[in-house]
Amino acid sequence: MNLPDLRYPSIDGLRAFECAARLGSFERAADELHVTASAIGKRIATLEELLGTPLLARSARALVLTPAGKEYLAQVATALGLLAAVPLHQRAAQQVRRLRITAPPTFARQVLVPHLQQFTEAHPQVELEIVLSIPFLDVAGSEADIEVRHLDDTPADAAPLMQDVVMAMAAPALIARLAPLRTPADLAEAPLLRTPIEPWTPWFRAAGLDWGEPIHGTKLVDLGLTLEAAVSGQGVVLARPSLARPWLASGALRPLFALATTPTRQYRLLPHAAEGAAPAFAQWLRETCGAVASEALAEARALVAAQVSG
Repeated sequence: MNLPDLRYPSIDGLRAFECAARLGSFERAADELHVTASAIGKRIATLEELLGTPLLARSARALVLTPAGKEYLAQVATALGLLAAVPLHQRAAQQVRRLRITAPPTFARQVLVPHLQQFTEAHPQVELEIVLSIPFLDVAGSEADIEVRHLDDTPADAAPLMQDVVMAMAAPALIARLAPLRTPADLAEAPLLRTPIEPWTPWFRAAGLDWGEPIHGTKLVDLGLTLEAAVSGQGVVLARPSLARPWLASGALRPLFALATTPTRQYRLLPHAAEGAAPAFAQWLRETCGAVASEALAEARALVAAQVSG
């Protein structure tokens, strides 16, 4: 028997459409479904592409159902009602709240994941999904519930997660080859690791040096790779104690000077849903990041003081 060529939409797409049509906006639908407004828009756009017809007319004031959308809404509402009435769909397991987090790679590995157990133990009903974003390349909106970006002061509503600083650091073997390194000016002949994510020029200015940005050497478009290159002795790195903390603790990296400056970009938390698991995770993340930044800076300064006194 030949089966008809059916096009099955996703349940998430159907729920996004029904909710947005009923409430009249992506933002209200996002609050009810505990996702972002961008995620609602993408799910509906995917549904419309599958069906080959627009379901909602976007206007400045509110969403308006198209004729096809009105007919489809009645059918979708009935289908979702039938699915909701199925007893197996009402199991306790279905009450698990899922939270999708996107974050830059080095932040996720060095700050987020090492402390994640604190949140999961306090919120066992929340199931987390961690997705890595790519600085400079992954700039489009995502379907994440919580989104961390490495940004300057824009957008204005993206709150900084911690007041990070950057310090010059290097592997002990490289420090021995470059000795003596008593002041920042002693880096004149040192190999400096380059990354557009963490430029040297602001640090040079704070050190009273009129040097330009380094123009020689491999350019690494990833803070984690830059730290790895420094650990292997390839050059001096301008790094955040919060990200370099494991290597500082093990002695694989050492801060060279007490000078610490504010980086051009900070890790920022983009706006998120006001309900569901997102607010609790955002609050936990802010507290964790603040503690990590302050503790790591204190540890780095203690290492500098110990080197000076030694």
